[in-house]
Amino acid sequence: MTDISQIINAIKSNQVKPIYFLMGDEPYFIDQLANFLENNLLPEVDKGFNQMVLYGRDVSIDEIISNAKRFPMMAERQLIIVKEAQELSKTIDKLESYAANPLESTVLVICYKYKTIDKRKALAKNIIKNGELFVSDKLYENKVADWIKRELSNKHFHIDAKAANMLVEFLGTDLSKINNELEKLRIILPSGSTITPDVIEKNIGISKDFNNFELKKAIGEKNVFKANQIVNYFAQNSKSNPMVVTFGILNSFFTQLLIYHGLQDKNQQVVAKVLRINPYFVSEYQVAAKNYPMRKVSECIALLRDADLKSKGVGANSLAEGDILKELIYKIMN
Repeated sequence: MTDISQIINAIKSNQVKPIYFLMGDEPYFIDQLANFLENNLLPEVDKGFNQMVLYGRDVSIDEIISNAKRFPMMAERQLIIVKEAQELSKTIDKLESYAANPLESTVLVICYKYKTIDKRKALAKNIIKNGELFVSDKLYENKVADWIKRELSNKHFHIDAKAANMLVEFLGTDLSKINNELEKLRIILPSGSTITPDVIEKNIGISKDFNNFELKKAIGEKNVFKANQIVNYFAQNSKSNPMVVTFGILNSFFTQLLIYHGLQDKNQQVVAKVLRINPYFVSEYQVAAKNYPMRKVSECIALLRDADLKSKGVGANSLAEGDILKELIYKIMN
C-alpha cells in the first residue's frame, strides 16, 4: 500500500493523477486524503465551476463518467469527489472503460469505504495503470499508539507512552475519535508540548490511575491493593468502564503472557515484535511472567472465559457486574 503521506507529497509537487480510488475498512485515511484534495487541489477562484462533490446514493456510474468527461471551465483541471461510493458497489465495474482512458484535465476521486474492489479485475488494473489505487487498512490495536505519536510529532507535539496507551484503551482503534481528541489538546496546549497522563485526565476525562491499563499492570505485579482499588472504581463507574472491554484487555494480556512463556529468545526487541507491543512495556511482561507461571496463565484465561459467561447471565445467579469482576480478580491473584 502506498503511504498516504507519499500521495499527499506527490500532489503538493503537482504530480496529480486523473483517478484516485480510495477503498478499505479504515474511513479515516480515506476522508483525510479526500479532504486534502478538496481543500488544496484547486485555487479558490476555480472551485465554483470546477469542483463537484457527489454522493453514491444519489448518482449513477454513468452520471459520474459524464461529469468526468466534461472539460474544466477556464481552468487547468476540474475535481470530482464521489463520497459514499460503496453505495455503487453493484455497478462499480462500469468505471472500467473510463479508467482505461481517463480525461487528464479531470481529477476523479472515488471514496469507497468499508469495501474493496478485486485487484485481479480490469477496473483495478486500469486504475493502477492510470491513477492511484489506495487501500486504507484498519490499524491493529498495537499500532495505534505509534500512529498517535507520529500524528502529534508531525504537528510538533509529543506524547509519552502511558498517555498514548490511555487513549487507545479508552477510544479503541477509531482513528477519527482519537484525532478529534488530539485536535482538542492541540488547541489547548502550546506547540512543542508533551502530552502526559495528567493532561489526558484533566482535558479528556480518562482517569490516569483507575483504568484498564493500570489494572493490567497491577495484576501483573500482583499488587492486590491497587487492583482492588481499580476494580472498586470500575464498579462505581460502570458506564465509563464497561466490563466487556476489561475482559477483552485482560484476555489479550494473558494470551500474550502465554506466548511470552513459550519464547526461547526473550530479548526485549524479540518480545516486542512477537507480542506486538512497544518495547517500553516489555518489562511489565517480564515481571508478570515471574508471578504467573504458564499453568497459572492458562487457568487465568479459563477464569476470564467463565466470568464472561457469567456477565451474559450463564450461571451467574444475577450477580452484579462489579461483583463478577471482583470475584474474577480475586481468583486471578490468589
